Amino acid sequence: MINGFFAVYLREILILKRKIKRQILSMSISPLLYLIAFGYAMGNKVVVHGHSYIEFLIPGLVAMSSMTYSFGISSEINIARFYWQIFDEFQASPISDVAYVLGEVAAAITRAFLGIFIILFLGYIFGVHLNYLNLYFFGGILLNSFVFASIAVALAMLVKSHADQAFLSSFVITPMAFLGGTFFPVDRLPGWAQIFIKLLPITHAARVIRKSAFGEIPNLNSYLILFVLGIIFFGLAIKTVAMARD
Repeated sequence: MINGFFAVYLREILILKRKIKRQILSMSISPLLYLIAFGYAMGNKVVVHGHSYIEFLIPGLVAMSSMTYSFGISSEINIARFYWQIFDEFQASPISDVAYVLGEVAAAITRAFLGIFIILFLGYIFGVHLNYLNLYFFGGILLNSFVFASIAVALAMLVKSHADQAFLSSFVITPMAFLGGTFFPVDRLPGWAQIFIKLLPITHAARVIRKSAFGEIPNLNSYLILFVLGIIFFGLAIKTVAMARD
């Protein structure tokens, strides 16, 4: 299984390496626009939970980006499936479903961490210095990336064409990006909305990443929720890969 995992992971990393300059540029645009638009517009004028808005924003961008960049592996999978027929080659090879999913998930997590380091670098340029060097912070990123990478693999196996990929982002990623407490405090929403939003994994990820970045100890229950959701979706991804093989 180790060889199969490494083959899948290495393929994705080699693809990333070939377009690394464009990838870095692409990953820099959105956070840079958010920092300029929200950071300079509100900056120190708006205080959220005792912190300036730009300090509140950076951990939210980290949570959101770890979600979007890890979920982006679904596009690479579908391109490989529908245009290059790479998935057909995996089907014919002695690579187990677990090794395939593990390789794709690991590649997605690697992409997510690349995007996160870009955001932290941009935040540093904007003068935002938070407490990033702790296991709580990177643990939240890792678990959040694991959850959405597993979701990405599972859903990528269910779509029937590459054109359907846009629907995945529209119905899965976009709502969570704006409702998961990345740009505003969830506790300022109506009670009924808070109940719904607290069911989203990105909400728990944003909470633990933000608290740890502020030097506080996050609620460990949020890590447990993310871990359990990750295992569930990872298992679902294995099942959908098996179905796609059949």
